[in-house]
Amino acid sequence: MDLRKPPALKPGSMLGLVAPAGYPSNPEMTDRGISRLQSMGFRVKTGRFWGRKSGYLAGKDPERASDLMEMFADPEVDGILCLRGGYGSIRLIPLLDFQLIKKNPKVFIGFSDMTTLHLAFQRLCGFVTFHGPMLATDFGGGATAYTIEHFRKAVTAPGVVGEITRPSDGKKVETLVGGRAVGALTGGNLTLVAASLGTSSEIETKGRILFLEEVGEEAYRVDRMLTHLKLAGKFDGVAGVVFGYSTGGATKGVGLLEVLREVLGRVGVPAVYGLALGHEVEKATLPLGVKAVLDADRGRLIVPEPGVEAV
Repeated sequence: MDLRKPPALKPGSMLGLVAPAGYPSNPEMTDRGISRLQSMGFRVKTGRFWGRKSGYLAGKDPERASDLMEMFADPEVDGILCLRGGYGSIRLIPLLDFQLIKKNPKVFIGFSDMTTLHLAFQRLCGFVTFHGPMLATDFGGGATAYTIEHFRKAVTAPGVVGEITRPSDGKKVETLVGGRAVGALTGGNLTLVAASLGTSSEIETKGRILFLEEVGEEAYRVDRMLTHLKLAGKFDGVAGVVFGYSTGGATKGVGLLEVLREVLGRVGVPAVYGLALGHEVEKATLPLGVKAVLDADRGRLIVPEPGVEAV
């Protein structure tokens, strides 16, 4: 399914701030994040239940869902930026009006636990969403020039990002399986992608470039989740795989890269590891649903306009 691109943001655009999952452990990061967005030329608007807490969540489920729905319904709001990840977005799925959201596609930005909402908006509402930095953890924390530049490029010209480069931080992109792939991007956090199986927003991978990222998981857990996806048929017909740079522990001497080489090697499609996508201080913003080109031999991911076969 070809996804619609939401209207691009521009100087003066209004960003609706929502908290679909956890609340920040340091409220000062929220204030710094708002100031950072305003200095970038954006206006901001918070929901009626902004700042609430309920256990480990940023308010009760109906409150978090209500704020999200009001931002999609509000004609003054041009884009929606999430506060932080953690856990809780999956609890909102039964409470959202996807028909209303479908009629009001907007730039939606976040990562980690927001993977659940990315998949739902793409599959049930049919528009491109943006896997990128969040208010407290990034704009209020250590968002670098690299993060800001890639964010601006992605949300002000949705679908025209160019090459996702590795920051000059000494890390490198590893080719797991060589070759070249073309397809629409889909994916997000591996744990949440696996959790989508059997739900109304189950990830669709055939003909697509599957993007995955994770943080702090031991190698065997990554192995288990990738194997779960394989058994569910999610590697059947996939065009290529991109795994973002991830931290995590080895399991009895077996590290993440070794697991990825083994499991994704058996899939046999172009695959790379190590792009700056996910739980890193420096991160690119990735438009999910837009056609991309994966040159695994060179460790390059290029996001051109939809329909472009090569760059």
